[in-house]
Amino acid sequence: MRYTHPALLDHLASAYVLGTLGGGARRRFERLLRDRSDVQLLVAQWEGRLGMLASSVPVQQPPQRVWAAIEARTRPRDVKDAAPQGGWAGALWRRHGVLQGLAGVVLGVVATVALVAAVPTLFVSSDQVALRAGDKLPQAYVGLLTDEAGNGKVLVSSLRHGRTLTVKVIGPVTLPAMPATMAGAAPQLVLWAVPADGAPFVLGTMPVAGSAVSVLPDTSEKLLLKVSKLMVTLEASATPQVPSGVVLFTGNCAKLW
Repeated sequence: MRYTHPALLDHLASAYVLGTLGGGARRRFERLLRDRSDVQLLVAQWEGRLGMLASSVPVQQPPQRVWAAIEARTRPRDVKDAAPQGGWAGALWRRHGVLQGLAGVVLGVVATVALVAAVPTLFVSSDQVALRAGDKLPQAYVGLLTDEAGNGKVLVSSLRHGRTLTVKVIGPVTLPAMPATMAGAAPQLVLWAVPADGAPFVLGTMPVAGSAVSVLPDTSEKLLLKVSKLMVTLEASATPQVPSGVVLFTGNCAKLW
């Protein structure tokens, strides 16, 4: 299965958050989730959409038979009947058992609190953790660039007031043949910002595989506030003044706040 099409990734992310993605498909998606920042972004977005539904559901008190069934399964009859009943030995056994039980509860609470503090996203979504901390998700500019067939190829991201830009290749990139006008030049993949009402300008270069971080001349807020589109072209230079090469990938520049 090809995990480069945006519609497929969005469908898998929604099913993963809903809990309807199971079996081998869920395991494959979880491996993808560990390695792909674009997939992590989709999951966070779906958690934000669906997490609000839980807060609108009224609290339901389970019937007494549920607690009885839990007790029956967790405290088998033969264990309860095996407890000594009388004498000093029985009292010592009961006291020792109570102390052990209390110690187990205390250790369990301490371990749980430590785990929640260390890795809170194991129990609640990343945006819920941020909201409980009195903040929101990191404000950022994000772009998913695709080829003509709609296959995801490049993920671009930068914090709102950051001065670096992260470019990650998420799909195989095949360079086309260089035009005759670029004969002898070393091909460069150049990332452009395309403002809604202005000329495109260079944000940096793009690797053929893996990821790269480039330094921006100013904060992303000043550079990308009015940018609606991003594109990657094949150029003869890493610092062209205007896009003159072949357009390979395009995508929207989204503002996450």
